[in-house]
Amino acid sequence: MRSIIKLFLLFVLATVCHWGFALGFGFWGLSVNLMLAFALAFCTVLRPSFGYPVVFLCGLFLDFFGTKVFGNNACSFTVAAFIMYQVSPRFDFEGPLPQMLAVFLLTCLTSVLNWWLVLEFSSSILWPGFGGMLGGALIGAFCSPAVFWLVKATLHDGLMCKTQEHASF
Repeated sequence: MRSIIKLFLLFVLATVCHWGFALGFGFWGLSVNLMLAFALAFCTVLRPSFGYPVVFLCGLFLDFFGTKVFGNNACSFTVAAFIMYQVSPRFDFEGPLPQMLAVFLLTCLTSVLNWWLVLEFSSSILWPGFGGMLGGALIGAFCSPAVFWLVKATLHDGLMCKTQEHASF
């Protein structure tokens, strides 16, 4: 139960950070998606059976307050989680460089995927621009070591974590 409460508090913190960064940097036309950085950090700590639903809910939560196609963030976050779970056995996400690289590349991928989903399902274009996307991805990447550290430090010993894979419920 404590793990679920910790996860919920991290989700609330991710929401506050996401909106704070989106509002603060949106003034300069940068599209910062800090919720994705938290979602990717969840993928490095949580087992897939818990990580996929959490990441999907992070994206769905953004969809509730968005003005684009409903479900586009949930879909793109889930695709990013799939990629993260596929590459996590091959990379050591303890160091800041792999964390930053993963957040940067997957932020760019989700931005393009969101753009395509909106274009496909609503026949309109909502694109922050190439500079806004890259700038937001860089800011998210620079924040990612702190986000990954916080998620790991908070959830490291829970039953839903990868370190507890062989523990029984």
